[in-house]
Amino acid sequence: MNPKNDALLARLRHARRRISRGVTLVEVLIVVAIMALIAGGVSFLVLPRYREAQVKTAKTNARNIRNVATQHMAMKSDCPTIATLIADKELDSAGDTKDPWGGEYTIKCDGDDITVSCPGPDKKDSTQDDITVGANAATTAAP
Repeated sequence: MNPKNDALLARLRHARRRISRGVTLVEVLIVVAIMALIAGGVSFLVLPRYREAQVKTAKTNARNIRNVATQHMAMKSDCPTIATLIADKELDSAGDTKDPWGGEYTIKCDGDDITVSCPGPDKKDSTQDDITVGANAATTAAP
């Protein structure tokens, strides 16, 4: 037997044992902590953008509803409701008839001016974050 081969085989066995030991609890905890930090950073950056997107979506939906209501009023000369627009198939019930927070859009008519509004993120009417779209109404909403 060759002593050099025996020493080499012993080193290989020792290296194999060291590799096959697995991961320690400390290593797993470090990886979990790093992943938690990354997830926290991502949510910190993404959440404000998500809220801005909800407000933009609500404004766009309110404008679309206002356009449909304007056409309805021009043809039938009565102030429609969301239910009327859906019943007349002018507005798709599967479409955006609710705001991104689950609230209802409301349509108000004042002569020829139509205003569409929704409660906004706090889900309460007549507050500062309400979203209002109309010819004479300023489009409002806090980002």
